Amino acid sequence: MNSILSKAKSGTQHGGRPPAAVEIAPEGVLAASLAGKGQRPTYAFAPLPDGAVAPGIGEANLHAPEAVAAAIRTALDQVSPRTRSVTLVLPDTSVRVFVLDFDSLPSKAADAISVLRFRLRKMVPFDAEHAGISYQVLSEDKTECRVLAAVVPGPIRAEYEAAVRAAGFEPGALLPSALAALAAVDTQEAVLAACLTDVSLTTSITRREDLLLYRTLELPADPKQRLSEVQRGIAVAVAYFEDRLITRPRQLRYAGNGAADDFARWIKDPELTVVELAPRPETGAATALGNLSLAGVAGALAGAN
Repeated sequence: MNSILSKAKSGTQHGGRPPAAVEIAPEGVLAASLAGKGQRPTYAFAPLPDGAVAPGIGEANLHAPEAVAAAIRTALDQVSPRTRSVTLVLPDTSVRVFVLDFDSLPSKAADAISVLRFRLRKMVPFDAEHAGISYQVLSEDKTECRVLAAVVPGPIRAEYEAAVRAAGFEPGALLPSALAALAAVDTQEAVLAACLTDVSLTTSITRREDLLLYRTLELPADPKQRLSEVQRGIAVAVAYFEDRLITRPRQLRYAGNGAADDFARWIKDPELTVVELAPRPETGAATALGNLSLAGVAGALAGAN
């Protein structure tokens, strides 16, 4: 796995990401690529049959790997990537994300990963020794180092990467969707964001180059319970924003399987304006794009070479 937020201001250790990205979700595969510097991305979507992808950390995610590989190939071929290497955007519930505090962290990536594995052993309910780990130093001084880490179980990582290779491409960076989406936010102001799927809600708060909150909730299947959990999750994030920043947020950046206006009606907060985190482009769609948000792949391209 590569660095997490590969924008120049982010202090990433490994440089830019590939100029192509693909997101795998239960609904289908969304691909995006950059033809060259300064050009807008091209997007394409390939649907998947029901049950082909079941995100999580406990069991196999790809129940129809051949169908997933075929959808990856179809979507990427539509956007004509310049390289065979692609950033792979995974469902949020397949990855665990942490902000960790250290006295210091080794400068060499291999040594830093070893330190992170040791810390994560007691924090994740799977084998940290063979997990895929991405990290980024958020802030560092003489007495403290704050690190953003994303970790995915080894077998889950392997099956997603195998599907990409079966499609004829090579996986580069691996990122959870909501974390990738944050790279699409281009502002130095504090931002409250929410990423909604059929199975999860991820809320986050960023301020300049720092991540103050990142929380993924797995949602119940019952529609009423699901709505209640979403409303509660947003209320908790708003309260945390107000507590940390001593002001109430006025705006929420939204990415999800529905429109921002629909989400605003869901959460029923008249003091919070909901806007699209990554609005759909008027041009650049090679296919009909389905209901998936573009934020994950758009953010994955924000740090492209």
